[in-house]
Amino acid sequence: MKATNRKLLSLMLLVGAATFSSAALANSILDLKHSLSDDNIIAPESFETKTRELEENFYLRNFIAPNKQITDEKLGTAQEYEKRLSQLPAVIEMPYNSVVGNYINMYLGRRRGLVADMLALHSYYGNIFVEELLKEDMPTELQYLPVIESAINPNAVSRAGATGLWQFMPGTAKGLGMEINSLVDERRDPRVSSRNAARYLKQLYNIYDDWSLAIAAYNCGPGNVNKAIRRAGGEGKKDFWEIYNYLPSETRGYVPAFIAANYVMNYYHLHNIAPTVVKRHLTTDTVTVNHRVHFQQIADILNIPIDEIRMLNPQFRKDIIPGDNHPYLLTLPKQQCLSYIMSEQAILAYNAELYAQRTYVEPGTPRQSPYAPADSTANPVGNTSLNAGQTYELAQTAVTERTVTKTHVVARGENIRDIAKMYAVSATDIKRWNHLRRGKVKEGDQLVIEVVERIEPDAVATNVSTVPTPATPTPARTVASTQTTTPQSRPATPAKTTQPAKPAKPRETTKNYTVKNGDSLERIAKTNGTTVDAIRKANGMKNNETIIRPGQKLKVPSKGSTTSTKKSTGKKSTQKSTKKSTKKSSRRR
Repeated sequence: MKATNRKLLSLMLLVGAATFSSAALANSILDLKHSLSDDNIIAPESFETKTRELEENFYLRNFIAPNKQITDEKLGTAQEYEKRLSQLPAVIEMPYNSVVGNYINMYLGRRRGLVADMLALHSYYGNIFVEELLKEDMPTELQYLPVIESAINPNAVSRAGATGLWQFMPGTAKGLGMEINSLVDERRDPRVSSRNAARYLKQLYNIYDDWSLAIAAYNCGPGNVNKAIRRAGGEGKKDFWEIYNYLPSETRGYVPAFIAANYVMNYYHLHNIAPTVVKRHLTTDTVTVNHRVHFQQIADILNIPIDEIRMLNPQFRKDIIPGDNHPYLLTLPKQQCLSYIMSEQAILAYNAELYAQRTYVEPGTPRQSPYAPADSTANPVGNTSLNAGQTYELAQTAVTERTVTKTHVVARGENIRDIAKMYAVSATDIKRWNHLRRGKVKEGDQLVIEVVERIEPDAVATNVSTVPTPATPTPARTVASTQTTTPQSRPATPAKTTQPAKPAKPRETTKNYTVKNGDSLERIAKTNGTTVDAIRKANGMKNNETIIRPGQKLKVPSKGSTTSTKKSTGKKSTQKSTKKSTKKSSRRR
């Protein structure tokens, strides 16, 4: 009897255990999205974004005032995260679990600086995201997908080759009709890529009828999601968390990262992440371009920093708009669009030879420099600029370039960015040249700067030809004698009998010049046929002062003026002449 009771008891325990385990299994499936813990997921590449590189963005440097107030890190609890996520006005389900919590803590902890920069970038790009999502009747919470895709960097490129704010692969982008070639990559275009991302996400949602699966498919492709559904048990599995364990490791972390991005972009103010301040709002518009034009032509004529044009139009990879192929939309600050339309002919004509492409080349014909005059017998210095009446001028002589290493002594209050702007180089290059890890400098530091300078061969040749042919070396007393000298040695002996013709006195004239990006005193002096000292004197600058800034107004002596033609050699020759006459008088005595 006891044995029978024991068997019956054992059987009941087994049945109870099975019932409990099946109930627990069912509960674990139902609650997986709330209690998930996974140490094998791979975080999206955007978490590796270097804050310093992102801060080189033109918009962050010129339109945003960074908050320098240091605040302590402040994380939340699991209960706070879960409650706040449930209160988001979202269509897409955003449950909490440990994986989501880990991503939230990562954003609020060691990546809090990245969050501050992304909030600043979102103040501009977020409007574009929302506009394109609403056009397709899509949930606006998808505007935070670029946070985990690219850290809201339009020039981001992944290790696999995905590019742009929405990280499109080339095949997917071309399948959606986006243009990708050597000059144009529409994956980098904020407007075009956002429009196609909204359409692509809509297609994926129509396949799965579940936003979490659509987002997962956006990351790893519909093929991998379909494979995970089959492995999980078939077509009835229409929930991301149900097929979670069968998805690629990166995709398993992708949806939780998306949920975390929505949390931090909405609740950052509760965690001591100060909102960035917009110094001035950037309002843009577009203009249609039907001609091939270079960014530098637009920048010089409209007086816009070329970095701003690049920031607004990252889809043009080489600073060239190939409008002669088909029309393109160029994004500019709103007030500059009308200026472009009115100045288009001047823009196209500015340095046209420099940026033109040859349409026909005869084999064996040497390539002519774009700056060289058509008539080889013409005097290039005597040519008149085609746009002499405008505020810009066309280069008239052949130009070559050389790299010159300069030493810059850091002044009080200067930083790497200021110095980079001054020499028209990048801050990254200055760090590399000087082996700076943190990019911080202090007053008195000496930095090596590599600057590209232009050399005008015609100007060099002119200077060389004016140097007198050296005569046969003679003793000093012979130079001082009264014997008649040959024409070659005439500069050594002052002749009283022959008076050279008096040159006409040049006029003291100056013109106003606005400093552009990349300008230096040497470059401005060469371009305008004057000297650095003359420019300093005309503007009341100190000796050896070299610092000028884009937008600064300078008075530049015109060619032929006394200020620009006055050389120190004149003083030396006068001294020599005085010494020689003194020697002669002493010998006569």
